[in-house]
Amino acid sequence: MHKPGDVVLGGLFKVHYTSVFPELSFTSEPSQLSCQGFDNAGFRHAMTMAFAIDEINKNSNLVPNVTLGYSFYDNCATLVIGFSAALLLASGQEEQFLLQEKCLGTPPVLGIVGDSFSTFSIATSDVLGLFNLPIVSYFATCSCLSDRQRFPSFFRTIPSDAFQVRAMIMILKRFGWTWAGLLVSDDDYGLHVARTFQSDLAQSGGGCLAYSEILPWGEQPAEVKRIVEIMKKSTARVVIVFAHEIHMIQLMEEVVREKVTGLQWIASEAWSASSVLQTPSFIPYLSGTLGITIRRGEIPGLRDFLLRIRPDLHSSSSSNNYGQSMVMQFWENMFDCRFAPPPAGWVAAGGELCTGQEDLASVETEFLDVSDLRPEYNIYKAVYALAYAFDDMLQCKPGKGPFSGHSCATLQTLEPWQLMHYLEKVNFTTSFGDQVSFDENGDALPIYDVMNWLPLPDGRTKVQNVGLVKKLAYKGEELTLDDDKIFWNFDSKQSPLSVCSESCPPGTRMARKKGQPFCCFDCVPCSEGKFSNDTDSMECTSCPEDYWSNVQRDHCVPKKTEFLSYEEPLGICLTTTSLLGSFLCAIVLGIFTYHRSTPMVRANNSELSFLLLVSLKSCFLCSLLFIGRPRLWTCQLRHAAFGISFVLCVSCILVKTIVVLAVFKASKPGGGAGLKWFGAVQQRGTVLVLTSIQAAICTAWIVSASPAPNKNTQYHNDKIVYECVVGSTVGFAVLLSYIGLLAIISFVLAFLARNLPDNFNEAKLITFSMLIFCAVWVAFVPAYVNSPGKYADAVEVFAILASSYGLLLALFGPKCYIILLRPERNTKKAIMGRGITKT
Repeated sequence: MHKPGDVVLGGLFKVHYTSVFPELSFTSEPSQLSCQGFDNAGFRHAMTMAFAIDEINKNSNLVPNVTLGYSFYDNCATLVIGFSAALLLASGQEEQFLLQEKCLGTPPVLGIVGDSFSTFSIATSDVLGLFNLPIVSYFATCSCLSDRQRFPSFFRTIPSDAFQVRAMIMILKRFGWTWAGLLVSDDDYGLHVARTFQSDLAQSGGGCLAYSEILPWGEQPAEVKRIVEIMKKSTARVVIVFAHEIHMIQLMEEVVREKVTGLQWIASEAWSASSVLQTPSFIPYLSGTLGITIRRGEIPGLRDFLLRIRPDLHSSSSSNNYGQSMVMQFWENMFDCRFAPPPAGWVAAGGELCTGQEDLASVETEFLDVSDLRPEYNIYKAVYALAYAFDDMLQCKPGKGPFSGHSCATLQTLEPWQLMHYLEKVNFTTSFGDQVSFDENGDALPIYDVMNWLPLPDGRTKVQNVGLVKKLAYKGEELTLDDDKIFWNFDSKQSPLSVCSESCPPGTRMARKKGQPFCCFDCVPCSEGKFSNDTDSMECTSCPEDYWSNVQRDHCVPKKTEFLSYEEPLGICLTTTSLLGSFLCAIVLGIFTYHRSTPMVRANNSELSFLLLVSLKSCFLCSLLFIGRPRLWTCQLRHAAFGISFVLCVSCILVKTIVVLAVFKASKPGGGAGLKWFGAVQQRGTVLVLTSIQAAICTAWIVSASPAPNKNTQYHNDKIVYECVVGSTVGFAVLLSYIGLLAIISFVLAFLARNLPDNFNEAKLITFSMLIFCAVWVAFVPAYVNSPGKYADAVEVFAILASSYGLLLALFGPKCYIILLRPERNTKKAIMGRGITKT
C-alpha cells in the first residue's frame, strides 16, 4: 500500500497471520506468496500510521511545504516475507531525486516503522543497520535490541523487556513483597527475562525468589503438575509470570484442578490483558491480577479516519492495486461478503456480493473501538518521532549544520543516516501528554500502564487501569498507583503479605539464615548498649558514651547516674547519723563547759578534752563531704578533712595517754621531772606537730596527684557511677597509715597504763576506745577495696561514724554519766580513790 510524497516513510505490519508459498526462495516476489488469515488489528495498525502521516501533512507547523508519503508492506507473520519487505523498502537509496523533476516509481524510503516482532526486527536491523537506515519499532521488546554496537539504527517506542522487569520489581517493592515465585516460558523471551529478573532483583535488594520454574511448550501435564505442587508448598504468596497465553492456559487448568488459591498473580505484558484467560473457571483464581501493559493513548480523529476507509472500485492505478486489494480484503472480512472478481491473492468465501457502499459504522467491531489504543499509540509516536526529526533537519541553517564543514542536509540530497542523526536528538510531547525521546540505546522514555483484573457482578471481567510506571528524563523511574482502585482477591480485601521472614521491628537486627536467601532471616534482639530504630536493620548501633539502650532497644536513653545521694535511704541514714553525732558532741561540749570547774572535767588536762570534742565534731561533719554528687572541691576536701580531723583526734588521745603515764610517774619519789618536761605547752605543741605532719601529707597529695571526680562505667554498663578517684593510691595509703600509726601507739601506751591504781583511770577508757577505733579501720580496708561505686563511699562514711561514735562514747560516756547521774563521785577524793568505798 503506497502513497506518494516528497519524503516516504516505510511501514511493516502483520496484516495476515499466516502465509503459504510453494518454495522458500530468497528471490521470491510477493506475488508468488499467498498470505492468509486477515488480521483486522494488523490492518488497523497500518491505518493508524496512514492517519498520522495524513495529520502531519495537514499541520503547517510541522515539516511545512513538504508532503510525507508512505509505503506499507505486509509481513504475513513470516520472517522471510518481513525480511524481504524490509529490503524492498530500503532499495534505491543511492539514487538522488529532485523536487522539480517528475520521479517515476516509489521514492526512496528514509525511515521504517516496524517490525512488530523482536525476531523480525533483529534480522532486518542486522542488515539495514549497515546502511544507517532508521527503523522505529512499536512492538519489539527484546532487550538485546538495545545493543548499539550491533543495531546502530534501531529505535523503538515500546519499552524493552529490561524495563518491564524493573517495573515488576518496583511493584514488588511498593507492596513490600520480598518473597515471590517466578514462572517463565521456555523460549528466548522467557529465559532472557529470567536471567535479567534475577540479576536486577539481586542488585536492587528488593526481594528474593522462592522458586524459578520454566513453563514447557506443548502438552507436558506432569511437568506442569510438578510446578503447581511447588507453588502450593511455597510460602510465597506472589507469583510473577513472563509467558504467553498458551502457557497460562495450561498452568491455570492445573491450578484449578489443584484448587490453589490465595495467590497474587503478577502478569507480564504478554498476557496482562488477555481475554482468553477471562473465563468463568479461571477468574476466581486470577481476579485481582496485577499486570503491566503497553501505555494506552488517545488519538483524536482516528475513528473518523477509519470510518472513511472504503474500497475504490474504479481505481486504475497499477501502483496501488495491492493497497486496494488490502482494503477489499478488509471489507470482505468485515461484512462477510465478496467482490467479483475477488482481490488478487485472496480466496473469498461464499456470501453476498460487496457493493463498497456498506456502512462501516453499523458493524459492532473492535476495529472502530479507539478507547484502548496501545500498539496504535506506539505507532503514532513512532511516525511523529520521524516527522519531528525531519522537521529539525529542515530548520538547519547553512554554515551551522552538524555535518562535514558545518553543512546541512538538503531535501534533494537527503540520506537516511542524516535523518538518524536528528532522530537521536528528537524530543517532543504528544497531545496525550507523554514525552517522547530516545536514549543512547535508541529506547524511548519507557512507560507502562498498570492493570488490575476486576470481576464484575455480571460475570465479566474488567481489566482496569490502576496506575502508571515510567522513566523520566532526569528524575529516574517512577511508579504511580491508585491503591483505592485496586481489587484484591483476598478475604481481607487488602494487599497480601508475601515475605520469607517477618520484618524485624526496631530493637532487633536481621541475622541471615545459613544456606537460604538473604530475605530469610531471624530477628535477633540488639545487645545491651546498642539499638536500632529502623525496621529490618542490618546492624545495631552502639549508644553514645553517656547513653544506654532502653528495654525495647529501639532508642538510647541517658544512663542512670549513681552516687551516694542525700535523697536515697542510705544517704539519709548516714546524714542523720552524722548530724546526730555532731549534735552529741555539741551536747557533751556544753556539759563539760558548764561543769568545767569540777574535778572530773579538770582532771587530765581539760583543754585536751575540749580539743578532742571539737575534733570529734569535725570527724562527724567531714563524713558529709562523702555524700552528694562528687565535685572537684569535695573530692579534694573530703580526704584532707577526714585525715586531719582524725589525726587531731588521735593526737589528743595520744597526748592524754602520755599525760596519764607522766602523772603516775610523778606520784613516785623522784618522778616529778617527767611531768615538768611535758606540761601544757608541750602537750599543745605535740598535738600541733602531729597534726601538721598530716596536713603536710594531705597538701603534698593534693598538689602532686589531686583526687578528682570521675564518671565510672566499669561497674555497670547501664549506669554512670560518679566517684572520686584518689589520684594517688600512695598518698591515700600514707594518710591512713599515719592515722593507724598514731592509733596503735596510743593503744599500746593506754594498754600499758590500764592497771594504774587510780579509782578512775582514764587509760582504761583510752584502751577500749582505741580498740574500737583500730577494729573499725582494720575492717574498713578490705570492705572499702571490695565495694563498688557509691558503696565504697558508704563504707568509708560508716567507718568514720563508727570510729567517731566509739571514741565519743568510750571516752566521754562514763564521764558524762558521773557528772550528770553520780555527782557525788565528781570529787577529787573520789577520783583519787579515797572518798568512796566500793560496794
